[in-house]
Amino acid sequence: MVHREAFVAGLYFILMIVLALGAFIITRSSAARLAGTATIHSRPTYHGLLAAMQVFLPMLAILFFGSLLATRFVEQQSLAAMDPALLADELHRGAAYRDIRRFAAGGAVANATDGLKAGAATFAYLNTLTQWAIAGIGLSAGLAGLLFGLRTVTAEFRARNRFERIVAALLLACAGLAVLTTVGIVFSVLFETVHFFQKVSPVDFLFGTHWSPQQAIRADQGGASGSFGIAPLVVGTLLISTIAILVAGPIGLFAAIYMAEYASPKFRAWAKPILEILAGIPTVVLGFFAALTVAPVIREVGTALGLNVASESALAAGLVMGIMIVPFVSSLSDDVITAVPQSLRDGSLGMGATHSETIRRVVLPAALPGIVSAFMLAISRAVGETMIVVMAAGLAANLSFNPLDAVTTFTVQIKTILVGDQEFDSAKTLAAFALGFVLFFFTLTLNVIALAIVRKYREQYD
Repeated sequence: MVHREAFVAGLYFILMIVLALGAFIITRSSAARLAGTATIHSRPTYHGLLAAMQVFLPMLAILFFGSLLATRFVEQQSLAAMDPALLADELHRGAAYRDIRRFAAGGAVANATDGLKAGAATFAYLNTLTQWAIAGIGLSAGLAGLLFGLRTVTAEFRARNRFERIVAALLLACAGLAVLTTVGIVFSVLFETVHFFQKVSPVDFLFGTHWSPQQAIRADQGGASGSFGIAPLVVGTLLISTIAILVAGPIGLFAAIYMAEYASPKFRAWAKPILEILAGIPTVVLGFFAALTVAPVIREVGTALGLNVASESALAAGLVMGIMIVPFVSSLSDDVITAVPQSLRDGSLGMGATHSETIRRVVLPAALPGIVSAFMLAISRAVGETMIVVMAAGLAANLSFNPLDAVTTFTVQIKTILVGDQEFDSAKTLAAFALGFVLFFFTLTLNVIALAIVRKYREQYD
């Protein structure tokens, strides 16, 4: 069953691409022949591109919307053969439909009833039928688009204008999809956050100093206080992020200044890609490095100095996280510094300033908005990091400003809460959405600050 579905989908995609390419070649050739005998409004390439669009887009739309409708139709018809008492709620319906799909694919299902077998037979038949129906309708639409493209090959037809309008509509749709996705994420988190605040007081959540989301299932269960004060998480997140930016800020900025102003083109050509490799290292690898190398070194040095250092500390996590975000600061700052017009440097040097004075008093002030944006992006990346904190700073929600203590962050607690089987309607699970909403608001605030600084210090160049 799975192989048949993949075969039909693959065949449809191949036909869609072949038809689009064929429409482009045939229509462009027809327009080129017409251009040899008459003056046409649009170049033959635009006629070909428009025809390819008229084939590709309808076929893609039929595949997308047809698959949605077919999936819903097949599910309803497959479940209709089963006992309605077994489908009392959405959870049972989903489980029954998974069993039907598994049985239809030849998998083993415990207690396969006659209703389940009938539903699997219905699913297998309708699923195949709807797939071939979608393929047939899509192929017909593609051929219709090809014929329409050939009919529009005339001297007066404005193929370029029509094609550009289609491209503009596609770009608008992509922009709208991005906006709608963001809005959907915000509202999905917001609704669950409101649900959480119906169970827990917002004042206790925002200003409480004790975080222990474990809730008692039985009256005699111990170690479950159900406290949801996020003050320890705020302190832990800010502490680790501050250490990270104190490490990454100077190193990244100085590296960017050297790469943009002092390094030779040959050195820059190989040094900058090597520096940017840090951004591609998996965070779990950096977490291992923090837990197995950096944390023991900090603990040994602290013990030698007579300090009490936890086995997992904010300092270890912050240092390694700072190393991780160095490329964000250095690469973006390098691009911004390089974009400063050379005329500003020449004017400063022509007035007698040294190279270093030109960098300090001309280049860096001119690049300040971009540098601030790079720092804000790096901070947002540090705030959202999880694996390094889990492996190097621990899970303890301590309200401590000491970088040598174990702390935790928002993202770590979200990961911890949502691991394993949880009751979705409990305050513990809903607390993850509340934490996500606060984290979203925090990063949004950083972006607003960055935009304000950019607008205030932006300089326009001719």
